Amino acid sequence: MTIILIIVGVVVVLGIILAAMYNSLVTLNVRANEAWSDITVQLKRRADLIPNLVNTVKGYATHERGVFDDVTKARAATLSAQTPADAAKAEGEFQAALKSIFAVAEAYPDLKASQNFQQLQADLTDTEDKIQASRRFYNGVVRDFNTKRTVFPTNVFAKMLGFKEDKQFFEVDEAENAAIQKPVEVKF
Repeated sequence: MTIILIIVGVVVVLGIILAAMYNSLVTLNVRANEAWSDITVQLKRRADLIPNLVNTVKGYATHERGVFDDVTKARAATLSAQTPADAAKAEGEFQAALKSIFAVAEAYPDLKASQNFQQLQADLTDTEDKIQASRRFYNGVVRDFNTKRTVFPTNVFAKMLGFKEDKQFFEVDEAENAAIQKPVEVKF
């Protein structure tokens, strides 16, 4: 009789441990999905500001067609990104294109003094700060999830519980990072 109680006790304890592991993985997974959603909201907000910025700059620099095309393409890539890897790639392209448009603006003092341009620049700066905060939060949650999923004893049960893969970090790769850091060449 005591052996049966011991076996039942061990099974109950293992069940509780397994349930706790599952619940913590689910919680971290939901937090990661929510954090990813926050990033996409901020990327969308920034993308919504771009047409106004492009139109404002176009009014002063109509012959900078290539820069406007690059910004438009980068905006489209940002909006269509579905995974952190896609978003990071689009982010690198977008940052390089945005840097180009601000370099064009430097050549037009009237544009830089424009109230509309200054407001758009302030809105973009605010949005960039929010994107960075969202990225840091997302990457922190992904780190916690990936760590939880891969440490013992959770790693033994994670695949059985449906958590087969690590989540991707939102990172700009080296090539895009180099493109962002490179000085912009503006030709007139």
